[in-house]
Amino acid sequence: MRLVIARGPLRNILRWMQRGLFVFAAALLSYCTFSFWSAWRFQETESRQLDRLAAEDQAAPASKLEAGALIGRISIARLDLSVLIIEGVDNASLRRAAGHIPGTALPGQSGNSAVSAHRDTFFRPLRNIRLTDVITITTPAGEFQYHVVSTKIVVPTDISVLAAGTGEVLTLVTCYPFYYVGPAPKRFIVRAERIL
Repeated sequence: MRLVIARGPLRNILRWMQRGLFVFAAALLSYCTFSFWSAWRFQETESRQLDRLAAEDQAAPASKLEAGALIGRISIARLDLSVLIIEGVDNASLRRAAGHIPGTALPGQSGNSAVSAHRDTFFRPLRNIRLTDVITITTPAGEFQYHVVSTKIVVPTDISVLAAGTGEVLTLVTCYPFYYVGPAPKRFIVRAERIL
């Protein structure tokens, strides 16, 4: 059966709707392409900067860092995850890198160092994390390794996961469920303890 649309106003409306949807789709595709390219370019540029600072043995200052300051790189070899960490968790920062949560310890310092990233970009591989996986944080001050000791799911208002605690701990935070459409209602927490 073939649908025939009579000439006239209805046909013109459909034609303009078709063109409008095409323009809207092209704009969305352009935005996504720009976002991915911008994040990739940032990762490449800052990765070279981190390598240069590490080679020069220039440790990051232990005092409060400015938003967007380069902290280091987080890697989980088994998950093929490698992403830079910058200071701050605002939307602009999390579009380009993982964010160190202000007020928590820096990697390699005593206390709880917390890092957050989006579940649909940099931290998507965390859905396959396992206990005892090794997480490596590389900073200008050195390389620090942690092993995963627990994972859990919490509500966004549960900030007890950021408590300082004792020893050197790493907490990774991302939204949950991983394949949820829209703002996710929960948070996925990975807790790791320093081994090196």
